[in-house]
Amino acid sequence: MLAPREIDEYLLPTERRVIRVRQHWAVMVRHLTETALFLLLVVVAQAYLPTSVLVDNVAFYLGLVAVLRFTVLTILWWIERIVITDKRVMLAEGIITHNVGMMPLSKVTDLTFRRSLGGRMFGYGTLIVESAGQIQALNKISYMPRPEEIYEALSELVFGEKGKTRATGMLARPRWRR
Repeated sequence: MLAPREIDEYLLPTERRVIRVRQHWAVMVRHLTETALFLLLVVVAQAYLPTSVLVDNVAFYLGLVAVLRFTVLTILWWIERIVITDKRVMLAEGIITHNVGMMPLSKVTDLTFRRSLGGRMFGYGTLIVESAGQIQALNKISYMPRPEEIYEALSELVFGEKGKTRATGMLARPRWRR
């Protein structure tokens, strides 16, 4: 079976899932732009090259490869999940080779939240999680959707009173600031 496992299958019976998201759709803008520019370059090159079956075939197959590449990148983005439980942060990714990265919340010593101008406009940010002693697999998570809410929930889990966190399953409704 090639389909990746559902990330909830990796949770322990004693764990409570707090947040489950995928990266913000803005992460795909770069791939979309690259594909569109490459396809435009192929069309322009085909227009300026002498008309022949070979040029048409090469242009077609280059375009097909570009579209297939974009399709695979989109599927990878769709499958990737970021899960924060009351005990750890996990990142599951991959189609054929399924990778699950994990960092225990008990190792987290510092949280940093960054938001670029584009992130403020489109609603994503970067979360930097520092741990005691060594660099972990999940030290930087880019393109996090609704980053303020995730940052607050993660801060509460890491630095709040144990057993008294308000954080519940991914932020059922948006919280607006006044």
